[in-house]
Amino acid sequence: MNPPVLMPPVPGRPLILYMTILDESMGCMLGQHDESRKKERAVYYLSKKFTTCEMNYSLLERTCCALVWASHRLRQYMLSHTTWLISKMDPIKYIFEKPALTGRIARWQVLLSEFDIVYVTQKAIKGSALADYLAQQPLNDYQPMHPEFPDEDIMALFEEKLDEDRDKWTVWFDGASNILGHGVGAVLVSSDNQCVPFTARLGFDCTNNMAEYEACALAVQAAIDSNVKLLKVYGDSALVIHQLRGEWETRDPKLIPYKAYIKELAKTFDEISFHHVPREENQMADALATLASMFHLTPHGDLPYIEFWCRGKPAHCCQVEEERDGKPWYFDIKRHVVSKEYPPEIADNDKRTLRRLAAGFFMSRSILYKRNHDMTLLRCVDAREANHMIEEVHEGSFGTHANGHAMARKILRAGYYWLTMESDCCVHVRKCHKCQAFADNVNAPPHPLNVMSAPWPFSMWGIDVIGAIEPKASNGHRFILVAIDYFTKWVEAASYTNVTRGVVVRFIKKEIIYRYGLPRKIITDNGTNLNNKMMGEMCEEFKIQHHNSAPYRPKMNGAVEAANKNIKKIIQKMTMSYRDWHEMLPFALHGYRTSVRTSTGATPFSLVYGMEAVLPFEVEVPSLRILAESGLKESEWAQTRYDQLNLIEGKRLAAMSHGRLYQQRMKSAFDKKVRLRKFHEGDLVLKKMSHAVKDNRGKWAPNYEGPFVVKRAFSGGALMLTNMDGEELPSPVNSDVVKRYYA
Repeated sequence: MNPPVLMPPVPGRPLILYMTILDESMGCMLGQHDESRKKERAVYYLSKKFTTCEMNYSLLERTCCALVWASHRLRQYMLSHTTWLISKMDPIKYIFEKPALTGRIARWQVLLSEFDIVYVTQKAIKGSALADYLAQQPLNDYQPMHPEFPDEDIMALFEEKLDEDRDKWTVWFDGASNILGHGVGAVLVSSDNQCVPFTARLGFDCTNNMAEYEACALAVQAAIDSNVKLLKVYGDSALVIHQLRGEWETRDPKLIPYKAYIKELAKTFDEISFHHVPREENQMADALATLASMFHLTPHGDLPYIEFWCRGKPAHCCQVEEERDGKPWYFDIKRHVVSKEYPPEIADNDKRTLRRLAAGFFMSRSILYKRNHDMTLLRCVDAREANHMIEEVHEGSFGTHANGHAMARKILRAGYYWLTMESDCCVHVRKCHKCQAFADNVNAPPHPLNVMSAPWPFSMWGIDVIGAIEPKASNGHRFILVAIDYFTKWVEAASYTNVTRGVVVRFIKKEIIYRYGLPRKIITDNGTNLNNKMMGEMCEEFKIQHHNSAPYRPKMNGAVEAANKNIKKIIQKMTMSYRDWHEMLPFALHGYRTSVRTSTGATPFSLVYGMEAVLPFEVEVPSLRILAESGLKESEWAQTRYDQLNLIEGKRLAAMSHGRLYQQRMKSAFDKKVRLRKFHEGDLVLKKMSHAVKDNRGKWAPNYEGPFVVKRAFSGGALMLTNMDGEELPSPVNSDVVKRYYA
C-alpha cells in the first residue's frame, strides 16, 4: 500500500481523526476535506503499541488512552481546528459524562479539555482503512504517552534590560519531513537584528525528530562559525527543546547521539539557553526547512538566487498608471464638449465612453458644469481647488469634522463636483488627527482571551488593596490588603491604617509564606507600596517570581479583583454602624471560604483542608455528619481525617478539571466578540486616555493620545510602545487599548 501524500491543514476547516483500536495496538489518521468537500486529504498518521499495563484496560479505556496519546502528538494541529473523531466507540462521552472520576480518567479529562473534539458516527471507510492498516502494523520506536499537563500558567510579561543582552544573539531553527524529502532551516539574528538565513537538504532518510535535531545542530554550528558567545536558541519542537534542557528523558536511541553532539557544541559558548516557541512564531525557519525539503539538487548544482519582495496591490492594478501632465481631470471632457475632439490614439470603445460622459456636462463662460439628476448644475473643480474645499468644509471656520460621506454630500449641495469626491473625503477624514483622537472608543476585543491557571495550591497568589475606605473604621483602619490563591480561591485579608511597603512584606510573610509555604509567583499591580526595594529583596531571598499587571488594567489580575468585589459586597450587608466593618472582616472571610466557587465547583475550605467546615447552625441543630462523628472514638476520628487528607488530591484534580472547563466556556463566550486586530513593529497607533490620570481639559479631553510607534509586538497581544521621539513607555500595554493611526 502506498502511503498517502501528506498535506498541511487549511485554516477554518475541521480536521477528521480516524482511530482503530486493537487488543495490542492502535492506529490513527488525521485528514481534512478539500475545497470540494467531497474528497479527503491526509494530514498525518500515527501508530502505537500498547504497553503491558495499557493492554489490561477495557476496550473503551484503550480508546480513551489512544485519543489522549494522539492528541498529544497532534497538538499543533488540533489546537487551532475543530476535530471530528471517527471511531467505533465514543471516548468523549465516557470521559466527560462519567459521574465518578478516578485519577486516570480525571487526568485524561483535563488533558483533552483544551481541544475542540466532536464525536461523529462512522459512516464510511475512507480513512478508517488506513487507520486499520496502521493499527495492524504498529511501530516500536514511538514515544509512550506522557500525562503531564501543558504549561498554561504563563501570564506575565516583563523585559530585563541587561548589559550583556547587547552581545546576545538568537537563532531560530526548524526541520521538515515530507514525501518529497527532508530539509532543515535556521535563522541567525545578531544583536543589532541582522538576519542570516541557513538551509540544507538532508540526503538520508530520517524521522521528524531527527530532522529537528539536525536543524538545531545546523543553527548552533552557524553561531559557532560567527564567533557568538551568548546565544538563545528558539525552536517549535517541544521534544527537542525539553530534552536539551534536561527536563525530558531521551529514550529513542536514534536521538541520543544528536543530544550528546549538541551538548558538546554548547560548551563552546559562555552562555546558551534553549526556548520553546509556538509554530506560528517560527515561520521563517519553517519556510526555509520546507523549501529545502522540496528542492532536488544535483551533486554539483547550486540553488539559484531567490529574491523576495512585498507587493501591496493586486497585479492587475500595476497596469493602470497615473499620468501627471498638469491637466485637470475634466480636460478631455471639456475639449469634447467645446470642439467635439478626441484625444490622439484613442480606441473606439474609449470614444464611446467619452461621448457618454460628455453628455452629462455643460459649458458656460469657459467653466465646465455637470448636470445633476435634478437638473441642477455643479461646477467642476480641479485637484487643488478640491483639496482646499475638503479642508475648509472639514476643519475650517464652520467645519464640524463630519465623516467622509456627509462631507461629500455637503460639497455636492453647495454646487461643486469632481469624480473622486466621496473617496477623497473619506481618505481625508481617515487621516485627520483630531477625528482619530476624539473618535469613539473601540470596545471590541482585538484578540482571543488568554486564560491563566495555577498548577497546584498556593503556587500563585494575587495581591491587591481595597481603599481608602470612607468612613474609616473605629480603630482608624482605612485599607484592606487582600491576597487570593489562584488554585483554591482561598482568600487572606487584613485591615490597616496605611498599607506601606513594610506592611505588605510582613503580610506576605505572616499570612502566606509562614502558613502555606513559599509561592512560586506573586502578581500585583504597579503601586509603589507593592513594588519597591524591600519587596524585591524579599522575593529574591525566597526565590519568588514577582509579576506586575499592565497599568490601569485590573482584568490581568482578575481573581483578586473579583475577590475584592465579593468581600466588599459581603461586608456592606453585615455592617451595622458602617464603622465596625473591620470587625466584620473575619466573618466575611469565613463566609467566602465556605461558599462554593463557580470557577472550581468546590469551596476553598474543602480544597485546602480536605473537608467542609462545621458551620455554627450545625452545632445548634446537629447535622448527620455531626451525629456520625460524635459517636466515633478519637482514634477512629483521626483515621477518618487521614482518609480525607489522602483523598484531597482527587478533589483538587477534579477542581482543576472543572476550572479548565469553566475557563473554556468563558473563552468561548469571549471569543465570539473578538474583532481581530494585529499590530506589527513600526506601526503607528493611538492609545486610550486613562481615566485614572487627571486631565485639565476635563470634558473636552480626547479619548486617545498619541501617536506612538510599536517597538515590539508579542503573540499574546502585548505591545511595547515608544513616542515619536523614540522614548520607550515604562510599561507594556495591551492591544485592546490601542488602535491604528493613519498619517
